[in-house]
Amino acid sequence: MGLRHTSLNTRDSELDRFRFRLGIASAAVLLCFTILIARFFYLQVVQHDYYTTRAEDNRISLVPIVPNRGVIVDRSGAVLARNYSAFTLEITPSKVSDLDATIEALGQVIEVLPKDRKRFRKLLEESKTFESLPIRTRLSDEEVAKFAANRFRFPGVEVRARLFRQYPMGSVASHALGYIGRITTRDLEVIERNEVLANYKGTDHMGKTGLEQRYEFQLHGETGYEQVEIDAGGRAIRSLARTAPIPGNNLTLTLDAKLQEITEKAFGDRRGALVAIEPSTGGILALVSTPTYDPNLFVDGIRTDDWDLLNNSPDKPMVNRALNGAYPPGSTFKPFMALAALEIGKRTPSQTISDPGFYNFGGHHFRDDKKGGHGTVDMYKSIVHSCDTYYYMLANDMGIDNISRFMGSIGLGSRTGIDIEGESEGVLPSQDWKKRRFKRPEQQKWYAGETISIGIGQGYNAYTPIQLAQAIATVANDGVMFRPHLVKYITDSKTGEKTMIEPQPLRTLPWKSQNIETIKKALVGVNKEGTGARAFAGAGYESGGKTGTAQVFSLKGSEYRAGKLKQELRDHALFIAFAPVDKPKIAIAVLVENGGFGAQSAAPIARMVFDYYLLGKLPKGAAQEVQTDEEEEE
Repeated sequence: MGLRHTSLNTRDSELDRFRFRLGIASAAVLLCFTILIARFFYLQVVQHDYYTTRAEDNRISLVPIVPNRGVIVDRSGAVLARNYSAFTLEITPSKVSDLDATIEALGQVIEVLPKDRKRFRKLLEESKTFESLPIRTRLSDEEVAKFAANRFRFPGVEVRARLFRQYPMGSVASHALGYIGRITTRDLEVIERNEVLANYKGTDHMGKTGLEQRYEFQLHGETGYEQVEIDAGGRAIRSLARTAPIPGNNLTLTLDAKLQEITEKAFGDRRGALVAIEPSTGGILALVSTPTYDPNLFVDGIRTDDWDLLNNSPDKPMVNRALNGAYPPGSTFKPFMALAALEIGKRTPSQTISDPGFYNFGGHHFRDDKKGGHGTVDMYKSIVHSCDTYYYMLANDMGIDNISRFMGSIGLGSRTGIDIEGESEGVLPSQDWKKRRFKRPEQQKWYAGETISIGIGQGYNAYTPIQLAQAIATVANDGVMFRPHLVKYITDSKTGEKTMIEPQPLRTLPWKSQNIETIKKALVGVNKEGTGARAFAGAGYESGGKTGTAQVFSLKGSEYRAGKLKQELRDHALFIAFAPVDKPKIAIAVLVENGGFGAQSAAPIARMVFDYYLLGKLPKGAAQEVQTDEEEEE
């Protein structure tokens, strides 16, 4: 009995434990089902709208449609920048397992030249691996068909239709127009700062320099989108909806393309710059920097050898000399010095000096270009025959601060505000400038002898061609100064509405009319009987001008002999002018680097520009230097 009772107790105990475990398991199962039902309710009911949208997003892909970039035309409607569509063979590196093998295999289907491979490698270094990069551009229909037949062999390789920028006039006005290039990380930062990142989806290129850069967000347009249904493999099935892109706005310039082309040819193979301005508006008629470059080279991504040729050339074709080159103005500075003297009462037109051919200051002889001097010289003669001694004396009498204040008022030594990025300030010397420029106290002090050379446009003086053009335009316009600009109006591509870029008078200088007339009369004399007379002989209009020669290095008292110097050591040639005198339509500044005398190198170019713009007269050929046995003083 005792054993039987013990056996029954053990069995009851085991049964209780089993029931307990069964209860725990049942509770766990019930809890799991409760959680599953709650989660199911949350996903199917509470989050229904959210997951429906996610599913729809997985089914529908938004493909950006890049807008057509705005067109740029000159004042007469001549096209300077436009677009065309072409097929491009592109590789997405992140989708290709063996890039080199893929390119080799592609070369057996479509011709891939070494230059294409070099350009692709360069783009690969500059871009993110998930970006689609072109290995070949401008595919023919036959090449597109060949690739389509072999498409299955090349995952990560696609043929795409792309819009390409084209500059139909090639290198003409390249420094004004600029060029476009592929978007870099730095460009993306600019896009993000301007809060237009969404509008650049699918866009590969943007403006890098010139007007293409300055008006990028006007020219770009608004990106469109296409809703495309895709399958589980990511392949497009059909188009569901489409929002058309809006083309970029068009720019109409103040620039005269034919005048620009004639001027660039007039320089020939010489380095230099020219800026022509409409005095009454500030509109730029020509903006020349030579040598030029072809912006079409940058559209597909410039080849390495082309870039090396441009970047390493001693002639520096990528430098915009008109805006970035700072040069001593030489004798073109003298009319402004004379006007300053009249305005502050340091000289009268009839007041004379005696020129022995030098000016003695502090035991140092400042030499005049003409041996024996010019004799008795008044203000008119000082400008017409470019008498250095007159301006040595005048600079000493005026002092550096008076000179600096006046020259600053006509824009010398400060940016003009032209609608292109990267303009240089130049150097307007003064006592304050020297204190900022140098570190050591003995270097910071302004010495009276330094003022003397400032008076003839030498010394620390350094100004850009566009500053000189603005200054002479201000004189031609009787003291009303305008901001130089290249864009005349912007045309809205959607509405056709034109937004005019209204001329902006920066200031009206309170010059006395008789003082302006005195200077204009002398400038007319330069082109009739002075240093510009040969270049303007027989012109069918009356013009005013001033030649100039700027030293590249100090002669230290030696006589200048251009033929015995290396070309890079020869003087720069300058010329400023305006015409017609009674109602000026054009003002100009010309610089020929290492061109020697302004009357020989720069003035003939100005004559060509005036003849075409005022008379419609086409030049027979490029400007040539006039060779003479005896050089005229400037």
